[in-house]
Amino acid sequence: MSRLVVLGGGESGVGSAVLAKVKGYDVFLSDMGKISENYVAMLNKWEIPFEQGCHSEDLILNADEVVKSPGIPSTAPMVKKILAEGINVISEIEFAGRYDTAKKVCITGSNGKTTTTSLIFHLLEQAGLNVGLGGNIGKSYAFQVATEQHDIYVLELSSFQLDNVYDFKADIAIITNITPDHLDRYNYDMENYVKAKFRITRNMDKDDCFIFCSDDEITINHLNKIVVKAQQFPFTQKTEVEQGAFVRDDSIIVRYKEQECDMFIQELALGGKHNVYNSMAAALAAKAMEIDNEAIREGLATFQAVEHRLEKVLSIKDVLYINDSKATNVDAAWYALECQTRPVVWIVGGTDKGNDYSSLVPLAQEKVKAIICMGLDNQKIHDAFTDVVPKMYDVTSAQDAVKTAHHIAQAGDVVLLSPCCASFDLFKNYEDRGRQFKEAVRKL
Repeated sequence: MSRLVVLGGGESGVGSAVLAKVKGYDVFLSDMGKISENYVAMLNKWEIPFEQGCHSEDLILNADEVVKSPGIPSTAPMVKKILAEGINVISEIEFAGRYDTAKKVCITGSNGKTTTTSLIFHLLEQAGLNVGLGGNIGKSYAFQVATEQHDIYVLELSSFQLDNVYDFKADIAIITNITPDHLDRYNYDMENYVKAKFRITRNMDKDDCFIFCSDDEITINHLNKIVVKAQQFPFTQKTEVEQGAFVRDDSIIVRYKEQECDMFIQELALGGKHNVYNSMAAALAAKAMEIDNEAIREGLATFQAVEHRLEKVLSIKDVLYINDSKATNVDAAWYALECQTRPVVWIVGGTDKGNDYSSLVPLAQEKVKAIICMGLDNQKIHDAFTDVVPKMYDVTSAQDAVKTAHHIAQAGDVVLLSPCCASFDLFKNYEDRGRQFKEAVRKL
């Protein structure tokens, strides 16, 4: 019996442990921190031995293979010891893929991947297909492979999840865009980050489908250096293409092989230029899955925005509060600001990831009347915007941020939580940050 050790007791790790149990491994899970009660209950239910608050070397370094949760960097001391012993380290995605024969639609990118993933899932589900949603969103992919049966999986994959895939293969792969993000995990080397994203095309062949944004310079520059065997379908807002998706006048046009589908942009459920890109990518994936045009149009028109992504919370005395907590990098915040038509009170800040705020300065100058810095270290934000935005405030909680915004904002304004940063200085994660923001708004 092979021994499999799982590092990390979150959604990914516990799902991997359950799959290992189902497949007959001698499985053990170890988490350096505290495992949440719901995951402890799941491990006990499946009779999976585990530890928390420590890593016991004698129980880990005897593994035949280790599944590492994506939040654990390869520089972590225990990971270094595992690798030094010559033990193979893989991701949940790699592990689950070994036992999954379903078609896989896989999405990565710096921005837009959650929305695009959710859109594709919505389109396929509405078309009546037996489809699962997983990866960096929803239930663990491994847990679903262990306990459910789907014909198709739509998987959002972060660069961290792709770092340790080797034999996993996508049938349809999408890169929404690539902008500087998570550079702290990649030795502040953009090339390392780009290569991690492009691992989504690994093992693809001529029968597979690669969908990408041809307006994204970083994506195109790297694509020109490598060989991708899959059929390529670009999406763009700058030119017409023979195969792929583009904008003509007020419509998006989708051309997939011999088929063509069009839809008025104003009919899309999601507004903003960035969501035109997301909708084109989703429509191309749907055509590749043989969804008919009417179903695609209906799906793109009826989709509900994902939580924490430009989520309209409440309008109070004609001040609109928007939760965009998932905007954890500069580019995501740029899109959020770009699509605002009202004066903005902008809540920004958190754990900086090597951010360069210069691209946001013109938008801030045009649209932002006040900035509320919500973080433990706000100096970099002050340096970037003090000469641009007339009012700046510092707070250290979502509650204080909302109270401050409430005093500043006037009828006709929007209060936008679009942090540009990771959440780990004040919050558990971006979901916790977004929910605390919404709770504070509802208490006004």
